[in-house]
Amino acid sequence: MSSTIWSVDEHLEDILAAVRPLEPIELQLPEAQGCVLVEDVVVEIALPPFDNSSMDGYAVRVADVKGATEEFPAVLTVIGDVAAGDAGLLGDQRVGPGEAARIMTGAPLPAGAEAVIPVEWTDGGTGGGPAATMRAHSDAPEGARGEVRVHRPAEARAHVRARGSDVRPGDLALRAGSVVGAPQIGLLAAIGRSTVKVRPRPRVVVISTGSELVQPGEELTGGQIYDSNSFALTAAAREAGAIAYRVGAVSDDADTLRATIEDQLIRADIVVTTGGVSVGAYDVVKEALSPAGDEDGSGGVDFRKLAMQPGKPQGFGSIGPDHTPLLALPGNPVSSYVSFELFVRPAIRALMGLPDVNRPTVRASLVTDKALSSPAGKRQFLRGTYDAEAGTVAPVGGSGSHLIAALAQADALIVLPEDVTSAEPGADTEVILLR
Repeated sequence: MSSTIWSVDEHLEDILAAVRPLEPIELQLPEAQGCVLVEDVVVEIALPPFDNSSMDGYAVRVADVKGATEEFPAVLTVIGDVAAGDAGLLGDQRVGPGEAARIMTGAPLPAGAEAVIPVEWTDGGTGGGPAATMRAHSDAPEGARGEVRVHRPAEARAHVRARGSDVRPGDLALRAGSVVGAPQIGLLAAIGRSTVKVRPRPRVVVISTGSELVQPGEELTGGQIYDSNSFALTAAAREAGAIAYRVGAVSDDADTLRATIEDQLIRADIVVTTGGVSVGAYDVVKEALSPAGDEDGSGGVDFRKLAMQPGKPQGFGSIGPDHTPLLALPGNPVSSYVSFELFVRPAIRALMGLPDVNRPTVRASLVTDKALSSPAGKRQFLRGTYDAEAGTVAPVGGSGSHLIAALAQADALIVLPEDVTSAEPGADTEVILLR
């Protein structure tokens, strides 16, 4: 372990300097979800590709319904149906003077028509009062013929979605650097793109260490605890945008841990271990990885002391023939999670090629009954709850690195800088937002 005391910023800078964005690949839309675009996407077709109706109703000429009322309706001859996806029902027939065509939402506006009258403004072809809905073609095919009474006038282009009103050819649909989510996939599909060039989601392998760890659902015996870190960090990696794999707890045996990590490298863009990085006699991660370098003689894992609380012991380096980054985190649950947020999450976001890798921060007024103490020379991270409306933050639970219950209630980290030993109630405080 290095004898140098590293600052939080120095450790993060060292990690980000070593992590390179993953190489771009072309992916089908479903596989591209959560990935980052590496090129601008330009629209090649108009969207919508044709003038179409935004309502179920009747396509009409404006002059034919001018002055129409329920008492004195405009009576029009229905020449047929125009359904969404089937523009050929009318053939080459145009909507002429005194005529109308039944039209469904999304169907192309037929030739000759200038506006769409919602079915609720008509009698629906029944000869009665205002219609509440349009009868299904299969149930009443005669509805596509005969007459319809229109009770209200319409202006030109009423209830018509114009061709290209969403996007037009040459428009920029999505910028490089955009994360491909559900709305982006919908837009890409709508403009005809089946694949996109993206940086793939990083694959993160999470390994917890400790002979005392038992998987949830099993029975505890003396001295054992449940393995919570691997579950929490795997979930956190997925929330950060990664594909995460959780490996069951590895016992305190250096050879076993080395073999486990080597087995996992085939599916890892980054490896995260938790536990075994302090100064105890059974700190297996240090024992297993301190002498380990990459096959070409470079790399290896450097174990450090950081000027922070919680999370003083940390490890970072690379391992294996592909120089896979490895971050070794402390084993206490709060230390482990705080370390993930400060160091692993930014590394994941850097692998994705995102420009902003850190959680957002705000300034807030500290709400507490008494002053919060902080060790001199260390940056302390306390769990807290942030009230955006009031602009305040309140601590949750104590400062102990084992107090995981409070962590589940927190939505922020309160940052007390290295030169602050006491934060008074009402103090202006930096807050890292976790939600």
